[in-house]
Amino acid sequence: MKSSLKLIASLAFCLHTALFGNLAFAQNQDGFVDLIDGISLSGWNIIGNASWLIGNGVVEGNKPNGFLVSTKSYKNFVIRAEFWAESDTNSGIFIRCQDPNKVSAATSYEVNIWDTRPEQAYATGAIVDVAKVNAVPKAGGRWNVMEIVANGSHFKVTLNGVVTVADGQDSKFAEGPIALQSAGGVVKFKKVQIKPI
Repeated sequence: MKSSLKLIASLAFCLHTALFGNLAFAQNQDGFVDLIDGISLSGWNIIGNASWLIGNGVVEGNKPNGFLVSTKSYKNFVIRAEFWAESDTNSGIFIRCQDPNKVSAATSYEVNIWDTRPEQAYATGAIVDVAKVNAVPKAGGRWNVMEIVANGSHFKVTLNGVVTVADGQDSKFAEGPIALQSAGGVVKFKKVQIKPI
């Protein structure tokens, strides 16, 4: 009897996966939707030639240079992302990308992850060329939680509960995909979630 129940449960799981495996991630109780499941790159396109590895719930980017770009476009939202980076890693979360095939800080908003950026005003926690950080937080060598709020022309960034950008303002880009960058050093994303506002 037990083996029959196990077989039925296994078949039900396989059927559910076959029918619903490619659907968008479900909304969590707090209104956030998981964009990374840690087992596939469903919902993302790879551009550039960075090496992206997936396993144990983590997406890891390594040299030389590239992006994971969401297949969906987003306007006003809150992003919550858990990431790990080496102290000299050059990475970032790009939002409202205007060209999903050519991502850059000139055609999107780059929320930086780069502790050792030469121009420290736009290092980790800043929005490149939009909002500087005053005391540069250090994220290297540990897991961090970054929250990004994009609401119209207003932006807020929080890193590990500390506000790094209180009210960045810019109106160049109203909507677009999200991109995760790997431009040198190891970066890992364990969870990336979004909630429309």
